[in-house]
Amino acid sequence: MTIQSLRTSDCINEVIEKYSNMVYRLAYVHAGGKHDAEDVFQNVFLTFIAKPRTFRDEEHLKAWLIRVTINKCKSLKSSAWARKTQPLEDSMEMVSEIKDESGLFEYIALLPQKYRSVIHLFYYEDLSVKQISEVLNARESTVRTWLTRARAILREKLKGDFFDE
Repeated sequence: MTIQSLRTSDCINEVIEKYSNMVYRLAYVHAGGKHDAEDVFQNVFLTFIAKPRTFRDEEHLKAWLIRVTINKCKSLKSSAWARKTQPLEDSMEMVSEIKDESGLFEYIALLPQKYRSVIHLFYYEDLSVKQISEVLNARESTVRTWLTRARAILREKLKGDFFDE
């Protein structure tokens, strides 16, 4: 796909097909529920379609989609609707919706937001520490610290469940 052709309907469909799983998983992790994730998912791609942009390369496009997804989730959580309503969904619905082979997703979902973000971006989206720092507007040393702390929390939680034998 060439960067100039991102505005054609074929390329828009190609971008949506290629990045839909990533955007949905990220929205699910950040929004905390199926319906909110679906709303964020739609808003991200509507933003992509509605406002023409030029991307340097695939990596730039991917970083833009991640950043927009995170920002849409933050906007959703800070909206008056979100502040004044109580979700009916159980937060663990996320675990049954998105399964991974290792079963770690339920533990990752319990991490604080900043740790959950870096773990998801590093392990599920295969971004480097440098790329994560750019996407989250944080220093690389901060991202490395968050990764270390998240791993330590996960290690403690998993110790009792998987390593008792």
